[in-house]
Amino acid sequence: MHLSPEEEAALRAEFHRLVNMSPAALQAWLETPQSRKVGMVRRGDSESVGRQSGKRILEILRTPVAELTASDYAHMRRVVGYCRRSLPQRPWGDIAETRWRWSLMNWGHDPLEPRS
Repeated sequence: MHLSPEEEAALRAEFHRLVNMSPAALQAWLETPQSRKVGMVRRGDSESVGRQSGKRILEILRTPVAELTASDYAHMRRVVGYCRRSLPQRPWGDIAETRWRWSLMNWGHDPLEPRS
């Protein structure tokens, strides 16, 4: 995937809009039992796709913009797509302890955070 500088900037902006958890909050979340309870685990993997994504998001957040790779941008696109598909599926009522929220949090988005 090759993006123009403008496309890279737009993707970074959307990624940072949707990834509304700080690196510290995401790191702490990924260590919780709730984080481990949700998501699809591929055959041969020890953890869910979402938890793997969360760890990759942490790497991206800690990487200077000038050092981001095509692979990083591809993952940012996956994160944006996942969040855009999942957010409209919000369940009714209190979402604080839902698998829906926990899954999104594995992807760096906490729907209870005011910034989104």
